[in-house]
Amino acid sequence: MANPMFVNDERMVEMIFDYCRQRLALDPVALDFGGTRESFDEVLSGLIGESGNDPDAVLALFSDHLATAVVSCDSPRFLAFIPAAPTKAALLFDMIVSCSSLQGTSWLEAAGAVAAENQVLEFLAELAGLPPGAGGCFVSGGSIANLSALVVARDTAALRRGAAPRRPRIAVSEEAHASVEKALRILSVEPFVVPSVDHRLTGDALAAALERDDHPDDVIGVVATAGTTNAGIVDDLTGISAVARQRALWFHIDAAYGGPGLFTPLVRDRYAGIENADSFVIDPHKWLYAPFDCAALVYRQPALAKAVHAQEASYLDVIHDEDNPVWNPSDYAVHLTRRARGLPLWFSLAVHGAGAYRDAVETVLRTAWASAELITATPHLELVREPELSIVLFRRRGWSASDYDDWSVRLLAQQVGFVTPTSWEGETVARLAFLHPGTTLTMVEEILATMA
Repeated sequence: MANPMFVNDERMVEMIFDYCRQRLALDPVALDFGGTRESFDEVLSGLIGESGNDPDAVLALFSDHLATAVVSCDSPRFLAFIPAAPTKAALLFDMIVSCSSLQGTSWLEAAGAVAAENQVLEFLAELAGLPPGAGGCFVSGGSIANLSALVVARDTAALRRGAAPRRPRIAVSEEAHASVEKALRILSVEPFVVPSVDHRLTGDALAAALERDDHPDDVIGVVATAGTTNAGIVDDLTGISAVARQRALWFHIDAAYGGPGLFTPLVRDRYAGIENADSFVIDPHKWLYAPFDCAALVYRQPALAKAVHAQEASYLDVIHDEDNPVWNPSDYAVHLTRRARGLPLWFSLAVHGAGAYRDAVETVLRTAWASAELITATPHLELVREPELSIVLFRRRGWSASDYDDWSVRLLAQQVGFVTPTSWEGETVARLAFLHPGTTLTMVEEILATMA
């Protein structure tokens, strides 16, 4: 008798599809409540044991108790952290990726999936202005992308510069994403912290810091940010790239959140210099409307990454055919087995076209900028700085840190919005992170009205 785990159950199929249809049809998506419940022990007690359970009962438990305890990051009222708002096409195709058990480790195993993913990577590379031949792979997120790129920066330093550094360092600013600092710790590479100019890393500041340093040749690379997570600031990519070329530094750009601004002429000029990157990352699960987890890592010269990341083992010899070079995504990051996570983006881009993505990005930018104008016009509110992209920092005059915390809790409890405070120059302030094109100025007005 066949193991029931591997037999198609039409009743369960219809039950799951019905749930997915209902979820896809939500308009708008409700916020729900996140971690307001301290324990799920009673709900989950005894669920997993020697015998199974009726799938209807398990799905009902999930729907009634677990799903509602996850804040829906695809709600237009989710304005905390960096939201996500996958297209319906991307969500549906993600189901195909799962139902087909598609992986994308090597060309031998998954040529069709890899070819489609590479089409998207080439599109992003061209959008950034990198030369033909640029490419890479999709990884789980910006953290793994930054780590993978910086491994290549470290391990190719001697090749690129003619000599190995005494103690390798990589230049970063105080505004760099936390994953960059963590990656450097993992790699035993010291950060060379360059003071920011109004929270922006500039080429002049980098050059001056290197001039002051006793061992500038130990600095082998620099990480710039195109859209800082806290405030959406784009570094001086042109100036930084000039210093990088002069000193043979690996130039990596973390555009995990902000990269999709490349789609629109409204802000495209702010990314001048990205075409000089040795590597960059864009997270489609953020502002390119793909499901979690999906980050595009692109190299200017993929062969350098392959020389560093390709894994050697007797059982892997078959995927590395020197007489017939193929593209193995496992050769370009710190992974081997991987889901074909780029396919939902590929499908959605192919279905909707780049123009629809540009329209969505521009809608978000205009809503963010209109919100900043609304804040400026409200007497008891004050804009912290003009937004460059889609993140708006502002303060409520007279509020303390506890006031912001209490306000954030009330907003979620009332399902008005999910907005969390942040820190700016030692002060607690409010932060709105716009990403969903369905977020309206009316929603923003409702949120701001609660601060009266």
